[in-house]
Amino acid sequence: MKRTLYADTIATGALWAIAILVVTILGAIILHFLFASVGTISLGFLFGDPSDTSVGGIGPLLWNSIYILVLTLLLTVPLGILGGIYMAEYAGQGPIPNMIRLSQELISSVPSIVVGLFGLALFVNATHWSFTALGGALALSIFNLPLMTRLTEQALRAVPRDERDGSLALGTTKWQTIRHVVLPLAVPGIVTGVILTAGRIFGEAAALLFTSGVATPPHYDYLDFSLGDPRSPWSPFHAATTLSVYIWKLNSEGLGTFVRQISDAAAAVLVIMVLLFNLGARWLGRVLQRRVTGAR
Repeated sequence: MKRTLYADTIATGALWAIAILVVTILGAIILHFLFASVGTISLGFLFGDPSDTSVGGIGPLLWNSIYILVLTLLLTVPLGILGGIYMAEYAGQGPIPNMIRLSQELISSVPSIVVGLFGLALFVNATHWSFTALGGALALSIFNLPLMTRLTEQALRAVPRDERDGSLALGTTKWQTIRHVVLPLAVPGIVTGVILTAGRIFGEAAALLFTSGVATPPHYDYLDFSLGDPRSPWSPFHAATTLSVYIWKLNSEGLGTFVRQISDAAAAVLVIMVLLFNLGARWLGRVLQRRVTGAR
């Protein structure tokens, strides 16, 4: 008995130590970039244009990051949820479903730089689009779609079987059970999948180097809503250097007096946005769960 309690105490202490270490590392990253960006981050920096002679701003880069994030989620989330529903509720077990799951894991583990090279060959050269936001979003979808599908499948499988049986016993069809019972209960897990997917998308750089471009964007006319015009920031065919790619570019080229200052401030913005997005998505997940289940 004493040995069991002793082992439990050690395991609990180890888990607490790991948790504290993770939180400490996260806090250190956030605090480092926050302190490094003091005096640089301002409304002018957030919404201004990049400059070669001064600190300038990151407005177009921030816009491109959000634009590619939204575009990729529009491509990834619906397909991922539908794929997860099929794998969890219809595919069952067998050689073909197991091969699909293995393929999902293999694609998710492919280095993003390799996906970027594939995107360069397919979405840039073969289509003759050159560097575009759409090409970057499609490249990001390649290795984020399997992740979203797998996480949705796990969220659906976590719903107790009794919930399904109770719904079917009332005379509902399988699809009605999935829509009105299983999916609402799986909302927190699905939102977690969206959070993980969005985090990978927003912070990705390697795959976008070869698909969306690395050139510093010019001044954007946000009132130009011409979706077919590559000069419009709203067009999926405009070259879209993201914030993470811009940070890589600044540090790799090392040109200019304000490189360290700009990259630190841009990194701080990137970390803060990912943190706010995660917190906001978790809040949204709880709100959606209360609404679809009627819980208070």
